[in-house]
Amino acid sequence: MSALTFDTLPDAARAYDAWLRDAALPLWARAGVEPGSHAFRDALALSAAPAGAVRRARVQARQVFVYAEAARHGLGPHWLELARSGFEGYRAGFARADGLYSVLADDQGRVQDDTPCLYEQAFTLLAMAALTRAGGADLRPDAERLLGALQARRLPAGGFVELTDQPFQSNAHMHLLEAVMAWEAVGGEPLWRGLTDEIVALCLAHFIDPDGGFLREFFDGQWRPAAGDDGRYVEPGHQFEWAWLLTRWARARGEPEVEAAARRLLSCGLRGIDRERGVAVNGLWDDLTLRDASTRLWPQTEWLKAALILGREDEALAAANGLAKYLDVPVRGLWRDKLKPDGTWVEEPAPASSFYHITLAVLELRDWAAAHGVA
Repeated sequence: MSALTFDTLPDAARAYDAWLRDAALPLWARAGVEPGSHAFRDALALSAAPAGAVRRARVQARQVFVYAEAARHGLGPHWLELARSGFEGYRAGFARADGLYSVLADDQGRVQDDTPCLYEQAFTLLAMAALTRAGGADLRPDAERLLGALQARRLPAGGFVELTDQPFQSNAHMHLLEAVMAWEAVGGEPLWRGLTDEIVALCLAHFIDPDGGFLREFFDGQWRPAAGDDGRYVEPGHQFEWAWLLTRWARARGEPEVEAAARRLLSCGLRGIDRERGVAVNGLWDDLTLRDASTRLWPQTEWLKAALILGREDEALAAANGLAKYLDVPVRGLWRDKLKPDGTWVEEPAPASSFYHITLAVLELRDWAAAHGVA
């Protein structure tokens, strides 16, 4: 996508649809898949040459999701088979004996870290749901086994423990919520619906500050804000991402109070927009003042999604323009990830992990365009 400014949301919707369909999906299917193994590459150089010497579970699962969703939305004839073969390779290389998934392998597929982090399990469940919903496989037994294995990680105060240096965090639960909502859309079994409602309740009771209406990242084992600066960290991108998820849940359940909480999250996240640069920053303090002026690609996509679902078309247009900055690279279909406070870019390969975020934002734009008769 060339450097441009969209004047209207319909212009942005058409441009992003073409970028995804004609450039990004074909490029990452061609250059971003390892011949023979069907594994997805972790990154591509800005020339589209292979980059990265590892295979992260989150990337394998996210790319399965991207291509399964592309198939379901009619964005190309070959994407379902790519998603299916990618998942088969992922399961063969990363699945543990207990049904959970390891987090890291080397570029030959040898597992380097078999820790079953909650974050990676969430994305594995999301990939399974997307592939099942697209008709590529029936992965209900796999998903139910994985979820059953997670039950040992439940906390007395609710939720699940994460196996990282931040064991009590909102972010892993956000992605688990996204995954179980996807499974609810597949079949609606009480198993998934109940966990969806449980995570939403945990968010409303503990993750969202009762006075400020913003969402925190890190906690103690009783879901109280973590001590020190960790407990004060607020990410604009996660305000937007939770707002999008909670709005979807609220509308499905008929809970307007929860949608009101989502709107407040959006408002808090907007405190993290650098209007001069036109981008969402990485971090705020819990008084919503600036903590980290650097920016990454993914918060721009979440800003766009939240603004669209909550009817803030002015903010959606601003977000679409912000995201376009990251896609302005010589090879169409790639992107930059990190913009420094001085306006220069971190020179590094394009991370495949961003594709999931971009795809969801473009699909949200497509839904908006369809609802508004935009051709």
